[in-house]
Amino acid sequence: MSGSPTVRFAPSPTGWLHVGNARAALFNFLFALKNGGRFMLRMDDTDDARSTPEFAAAIEEDLAWLGLGHDLFARQSERLGFYEAAAEKLKADGRLYPAYESAAELDRRRKRQLARGLPPVYDRAALNLTPEDRAALEAEGRKPHWRFKLDHVHTAFEDMIQGHVEVDGASLSDPVLIREDGRFLYTLPSIVDDIEFAITHVIRGADHITNTGVQIQIIRALGAKPPVFAHYSLLNGPDGKPLSKRNDAERFSLRALREAGYEPMALNALLARLGTPDPMEPCLSLDELAAGFDIARLGRSDIRFDPADLARANTACLHLLPYEAAKPRLASLGADLGPVFWEAVKPNLVLFRDAAEWARVVEGPVEPVIEEADFAAAAAAALPPEPWGLDTWGLWTDAVKQATGRKGKALFMPLRLALTGLTHGPELKNLLPLIGRDRTKARLTGLTD
Repeated sequence: MSGSPTVRFAPSPTGWLHVGNARAALFNFLFALKNGGRFMLRMDDTDDARSTPEFAAAIEEDLAWLGLGHDLFARQSERLGFYEAAAEKLKADGRLYPAYESAAELDRRRKRQLARGLPPVYDRAALNLTPEDRAALEAEGRKPHWRFKLDHVHTAFEDMIQGHVEVDGASLSDPVLIREDGRFLYTLPSIVDDIEFAITHVIRGADHITNTGVQIQIIRALGAKPPVFAHYSLLNGPDGKPLSKRNDAERFSLRALREAGYEPMALNALLARLGTPDPMEPCLSLDELAAGFDIARLGRSDIRFDPADLARANTACLHLLPYEAAKPRLASLGADLGPVFWEAVKPNLVLFRDAAEWARVVEGPVEPVIEEADFAAAAAAALPPEPWGLDTWGLWTDAVKQATGRKGKALFMPLRLALTGLTHGPELKNLLPLIGRDRTKARLTGLTD
């Protein structure tokens, strides 16, 4: 790739970010990181009725949790003068024209067109208005919205994921760029900022492909060169329905996943591989993830986000975590029992905070489950002397087997229940030296330590 790319993630602060938004941010970040480029965070906050400082702060917090730091930052609400200048240029060039139809009038026209079997495309009636017509409409109290006059041509571009794409301008309505109240819609501010900040690549969802044909025309009308585009497949929920800030915040917002205890790198690794032919490989750094990231390998078919996949990714991520990295987090849970403990329990963790439960199992208190007192007494009598190591479990269970004739599950499950009070958990050969002889003997006699 020639030159260093500049990419952007441009959320609107109108709700909590969900995993679909995170995927957009991640793809752009990894592309920049791999190619020595810059990653921009841009708040598309011109919708002052819905944008809030709370949501804007949450976006920055969520991206920081994922580790996606930005090199450039801007708020569109602070750049209105740039958009006004661009609008004036388009007006002067005859590409931006006023239209006065109400929403109800436009809806009636669309219904008539559909009834006649015609596509519901704006008929450009506003272009036939004389200055006197416009003056009369404004005297009635009407204010215009402003539409960009599309060229009725095929706009072609080479997409990094989709390949060759063409959008027919004649099949589209002239897009509204400015509302009746003077507020800008998404399109013009986004284009102006992409030009001003020299965005080289726009990486976003496939639902924007048609928009791209429109935006390329506007970019060229402003005298600029279009960036390179890459449109990836959409991420849906487990039910196959599109994710939304409003409806999926409880389950799939980054805030909810963070509070649930998932590792940010587990989510990053999962999102980077979903939709590719590559298996999900756990990793602990964004540098490692970026090294294996190839945007051209992203598929075109929509995919589903399954929380079960995230749970598996989280487990795999924890398995890689070395003790030195885990140590301060274990200490914060009151569960730092040393590297031997960490290596013993991490294969059984789904969430990091589960380590606190296994620290309790080691140190107590534990409610032993004694199903057969005679068997437990025989097991206690067979306990070898300390010091104990990883071979102690095998030596002890061999002795209990000889004393009781038990084997298999009938031998091991009663011991697990007595020592941990649970039917599952880390290998007891690893836990037994940590529990120690005194606590083991006490639990075999049914005492709560």
